[in-house]
Amino acid sequence: MLTFCPHCSNMLVISRSNSGGFRFECKTCPYEFPIQDKMQIYERKSMKRKQLDDVLGGEGAWDNADQTTAQCPQECGSNKAYFFQLQIRSADEPMTTFYRCTQCFHQWREN
Repeated sequence: MLTFCPHCSNMLVISRSNSGGFRFECKTCPYEFPIQDKMQIYERKSMKRKQLDDVLGGEGAWDNADQTTAQCPQECGSNKAYFFQLQIRSADEPMTTFYRCTQCFHQWREN
């Protein structure tokens, strides 16, 4: 039996109430619905959360990045940096350039 929240329409999950019984509860709003003793619970399942990918590429984002001359803002004296560009705003806005210093590995971005 799937039950959905009447307020936000999310799926309700079964949890143990403070009184020792069970209840349906919404994970996004404070809605709770107690389960009567005559209702039987046959199976409990914990949903696995979806694995999320890192938007900017994660650990391997800088593996194939190009080099350019750029002054590091951390005063390490380096004038070389890795860079890549992404369109993170609307299409009529310029691309955002992400930099990483080759010497101190400080990261920054421009527009």
